[in-house]
Amino acid sequence: MIDAALGLAEEGGAEAVSVREAARRAGVSPGAPFRHFPSRVALMTAVAEEAQRRFRAEIEVALSEAPAGGPLARFRALGMAYLRWAMRNPAHFEIISNGRFFDHGKATELSRDNAELIGMTEQTLADAFAKGQLRVPDLKRVQIAGRALVYGFARMNIDGHFPRWGVAEAEAERTAEAILDLFIAGIARRPD
Repeated sequence: MIDAALGLAEEGGAEAVSVREAARRAGVSPGAPFRHFPSRVALMTAVAEEAQRRFRAEIEVALSEAPAGGPLARFRALGMAYLRWAMRNPAHFEIISNGRFFDHGKATELSRDNAELIGMTEQTLADAFAKGQLRVPDLKRVQIAGRALVYGFARMNIDGHFPRWGVAEAEAERTAEAILDLFIAGIARRPD
């Protein structure tokens, strides 16, 4: 059911997901899913949690490939994983980043995972500051600015803004890398 609902979201956006259609696609009787998902919100909460698990897997792969002793490289890896996943999975990104599709209060796994990712980002920035790699001491603002950057870029992609900015679809990932590098250059301490 969850995979069927994710497929519906990929085809027609989150608004296209219904319990009955997901059941039909999953090959179960129309009434059966209501025992597990009594409402569309319950199904969408499960869908959001699955999308978050997939997002987290992308981040784990990126971090496993980043240099362990380079906090700013790990910060970049976090940002690029976020951007790549959002660009490749716009419907899933839309679901987990928009609170109107599911019940955040009942999405305990998603909330816990999101808190862990925020904590991971905080620790990565704290490590960079401790190693003298950051010129900005206000780590909370750096973290919020970084999140706003990747979130805003992902939204621009989903909302179809790039053609107006002269960014072809084939250039989106390279552009994402360039803006992330520009941001990191702005927060990094310059060598003496």
